[in-house]
Amino acid sequence: ETAITYHPPVLALGVGCERGCPADDLYDLVMETLAGQCLSPKAIACVTSIDLKADEAAVHELAKRLGVPARFFDAQTLEAEAGRLVTPSDVVFAETGCHGVAEGAALATVGPNGKLIVPKHKTKKSTCAVALSQDDIIPKKVGKAQGRLSIVGIGPGQIGWRSPEATALIGRATDIVGYQMYLDLLGPLIDGKDCHHSDLGAEEARARHALELAATGKDVALIGSGDAGIYALATLVFELLDREDRADWNRVAVQVSPGISALQAAASRIGAPLGHDFCAISLSDLLTPREDILRRLKSAAEGDFVIAFYNPVSKRRRDLLAKARDILLEHRNEDTPVVLGRQLGRPDEEITVVPLAKLEVDMVDMLTTVLVGSSNSRHITRGENEWVYTPRGYAKKGPDAAKAPVHSSTDTSKNDTSKKGGAE
Repeated sequence: ETAITYHPPVLALGVGCERGCPADDLYDLVMETLAGQCLSPKAIACVTSIDLKADEAAVHELAKRLGVPARFFDAQTLEAEAGRLVTPSDVVFAETGCHGVAEGAALATVGPNGKLIVPKHKTKKSTCAVALSQDDIIPKKVGKAQGRLSIVGIGPGQIGWRSPEATALIGRATDIVGYQMYLDLLGPLIDGKDCHHSDLGAEEARARHALELAATGKDVALIGSGDAGIYALATLVFELLDREDRADWNRVAVQVSPGISALQAAASRIGAPLGHDFCAISLSDLLTPREDILRRLKSAAEGDFVIAFYNPVSKRRRDLLAKARDILLEHRNEDTPVVLGRQLGRPDEEITVVPLAKLEVDMVDMLTTVLVGSSNSRHITRGENEWVYTPRGYAKKGPDAAKAPVHSSTDTSKNDTSKKGGAE
């Protein structure tokens, strides 16, 4: 009355499909083929194909539905199986460099002692074939996975400011690439992983190396501080993809994971200086022409934005912050609050507030983020606390706004605003 059925992982499922093939087309073909041959999908060890399909959504969705990995072979490896193919095709060879994708991938997976038990079945858009291995198939030992590159912002350095997604992506990665100081902040999270570091200033080399590793099938995390997309490495990765348009890089699955930026961290420590419109300007002229920086400074000053200055000074560049101060003083009061956030989220963190007129270059170093308030920003002391905030204009809504009752309820039907477009 009770039976246990064991399905050894001895079946290799080789597949091919047109670019953009619907996932259901490939999945339905596979399930019909298996059922027609009385084969259990539970015995499939992996889904395999040519590396040209490493970024094909239908192939990955099929593997996901079957609960197995997807692995990929280059055309040369598949062509080595040409003598064992049941349905070789010159048309396929002309397009891919091998005479059979589905059959070839299945046979390459099971090796010379395995055999093809289901020749190619096909629909208009997809193909599949099944090979049987004499031994259990270990997917990690055949072909390679689709490479993955996670560009991860770890925040300013405090573990509590690192997102769960960032931690998960770093934990999943096989290889970690980054500036050594940032890798040191990760501590035990990267123990046992292959770590690749380079010096400050070698950003393009780091981004390139991360792409090269991912193109070999590795799961790579490229580490940056703050947010990966704000003055950081995400832009450089996409610039390399755009500039070089390499087929192996283009098949890598790229994901950008956001982090808490330095401007957010500095603002949170002192109140809410970014409560109204703001912008960020880098004062580094290594990559941006000086005249562009000065033009943007003038525009931001005239627009009365709260401004976050990144890279405010360096050992050789000491004058742009002073120029920025002088330009801003032409458009806002001398007592406009300036927040200096140094080593944010780290043990020697410092937060200082000074009037704009008293901002001096020597107060700032390369580890400092500078926030300059707008003409409306306020620096207040309440009790033992010191705050900087920029009002958004709620006081203009009238005296009754502050007296309006706040309702609390566990009955969401009375408070649900989704049908009305939500509330801010």
